[in-house]
Amino acid sequence: MKKDTRNKKILERTINRLSVRKKAPLTGYILLIVFYIIGSITVSILARSKAEISLFGFPLPFYSFAGVCSVVSEICVLFMAFYYGKKGYFTALVLLIIQTPMVLMGVFVQHKLTSLPGIFGNLLTIIAITSAYINNLRVERFQKELRYQAVTDQLTGLPNRFACSKLVAALVEKGDKFAFVSIDINGFKGINDTMGFDAGNKILNEIASRWENIADNGISGTLDFISRVSGDEFVLVIRDYQLEEDILNTIKQYENVLHNRITVDDTDLYVNASFGFAEFPYDANSVDNLGNYANAAMHEVKRSKSSNHILRFTPELLKAERTIEIEGKIRDALKKETLFYNLQPQFNMDHKLRGFEALARMKDADGNFISPGEFIPVAEKVGLVDKVDEMVFRKSALFFGELLRKTGADIVLSVNVSVRHLMKNDFFDEICEVLKTSGVPADKLEIEITESIMIDSVDKALQCIDQLKARGIKIAIDDFGTGYSSLSYLNRFPANLLKIDKSFIDKMNTSDSSRQYVSAIISIGHTMGFKVISEGVEETEQIQTLREIGCDYIQGFVWGRPMMPDAAEELVVNEMKG
Repeated sequence: MKKDTRNKKILERTINRLSVRKKAPLTGYILLIVFYIIGSITVSILARSKAEISLFGFPLPFYSFAGVCSVVSEICVLFMAFYYGKKGYFTALVLLIIQTPMVLMGVFVQHKLTSLPGIFGNLLTIIAITSAYINNLRVERFQKELRYQAVTDQLTGLPNRFACSKLVAALVEKGDKFAFVSIDINGFKGINDTMGFDAGNKILNEIASRWENIADNGISGTLDFISRVSGDEFVLVIRDYQLEEDILNTIKQYENVLHNRITVDDTDLYVNASFGFAEFPYDANSVDNLGNYANAAMHEVKRSKSSNHILRFTPELLKAERTIEIEGKIRDALKKETLFYNLQPQFNMDHKLRGFEALARMKDADGNFISPGEFIPVAEKVGLVDKVDEMVFRKSALFFGELLRKTGADIVLSVNVSVRHLMKNDFFDEICEVLKTSGVPADKLEIEITESIMIDSVDKALQCIDQLKARGIKIAIDDFGTGYSSLSYLNRFPANLLKIDKSFIDKMNTSDSSRQYVSAIISIGHTMGFKVISEGVEETEQIQTLREIGCDYIQGFVWGRPMMPDAAEELVVNEMKG
């Protein structure tokens, strides 16, 4: 495939913008030559003139202005040598050399001693422009070295991350399609750990050499740019292709050269790599997204450990990537015990405080809030939700016990318990230990359990719940009506409270069937001896409807948002005063 030479120059043009000293315009060069010639001619004319002018009453001969014009000419050649490099220096040198015999003729042939300073002026100017030119050469060599170091990976000699980002930004601005390939050498940390960093560097150099050969010699049939961005991570930019198949064929060539053994310190090694790619503008239309999406595909290859080491980005990968990211943040928060809680108040229908529900909250290492709607499902998926439950329960119980001792309030602390947490063999012992440590009376604690427990493992669930009830702990069925509700299970379930899910409350005043459904749940709960609380109540009209159909308690933004412990304590104190 014939290469587009203009495309090959994009990187060079981009990197040239980093030059400290911009090239002076050609028009300036021409003007300096013109001014020099005009100045030299004027000097010659003034030097021969015998005319004079009167200035402030003093006669002033014209030839006295020759020195001024001579200085202007010298400045012109100095500017040429300084701003126009080799071309400017040699132009200035030629002009001065041409002028020198004319000055010498004026002194020795025409015996004009007034021209004598011009000889020394020309010699000194030649010395000055030569010094400036030599100095500029040194500066340019130094700048060239700095520019080379700025855009080149010092280990492999490939372009570095900075050069890659500049090229990709230029390609995005240009708008032509290209593929961005994120590459990671598999198992490279193990090589460094077992053979040392020197051996690892030799391997990276060999890999870089093989890949550079493909890119520089056009072996792949596409226009390629390979760079090392960090450690064992590389980026390949592919252009001048027609179909996705062309991209895959090019990547396979870079993969295939890794199959040949690499010999380091008399040891034969075989390495492979993971390749993830995204295409501009079809998969992403910005530099940041392009890199992120290609990385997501590459990480999925490494995670899946598939025999196929090449993967194109798809939107589904972002979910998997985000899950992995959130899992890491959860583990970090559990390790550092930075998980915290908010308390959302619960009220009876007369707006009297019943108690609080403890809600898990989390921030990442940068202090950014992560929604519980995002991290709780991930915690459930990766088997960490029981640890989240335990930390929130322990922290909130310690606060609540102290609050009860301070105020003597008759309120309840409600905490969520997942199926996984409840099914742990030591769950009951854990609850008793927290009650003992915190000083919370058993009858002031309410455990919220989702109704799915009744289906998942009803016998074990009932055994544990019976223990909790015998201890005096209250039981609430959370999100009632959203799962596998069964009256036979409900009849066996020794609960104290039913919680109606927000999804039914939202539609209650706009759908007659939803209102009837909520009314039926409340009626069933009361028939079986349960109190009923509606969560997610956000409108005053909803409160009125719930009063009319006999709801016992409400929880929601209309009377109280989730709050920090100090705000909850203030609410309790005010309630006690009122």
